[in-house]
Amino acid sequence: MARGQELDLVEISPKASPPVCKILDYKKFLYEQKKRDKALKSKATKIVVKEIRFGPQTDEHDYQFKKKHAEKFLNEGAKLKAFVFFKGRSIIFKEQGQILLLRLAQELEEIGTVEQMPELEGKRMIMFITPKKK
Repeated sequence: MARGQELDLVEISPKASPPVCKILDYKKFLYEQKKRDKALKSKATKIVVKEIRFGPQTDEHDYQFKKKHAEKFLNEGAKLKAFVFFKGRSIIFKEQGQILLLRLAQELEEIGTVEQMPELEGKRMIMFITPKKK
């Protein structure tokens, strides 16, 4: 029948019992399938990660300024990556960096949850905060 109509016999779902087949133009079928996949991909939510960088001895005003930005990022639905960057010999202030990040997590707990606790990676102490669902 497919040859008579100059079309292709396409197996739609091989796992069904009996297998489902259709007579149609195979190139057009592939095109429609790609189009569907592209539409689904565009509707998928993209996770945005925003970064905020602190020093181990960040001043109170700078801390408040960066905290305000962190709140804005979390309210927009972005994931937050807060990190303390240790330069040179400032690595001896690891505890101060951890205290700073834990303080940030505590102050942002109404709008975000800590995904990963502060962890030292090389010269950075990193913490991830995700926004709470509304």
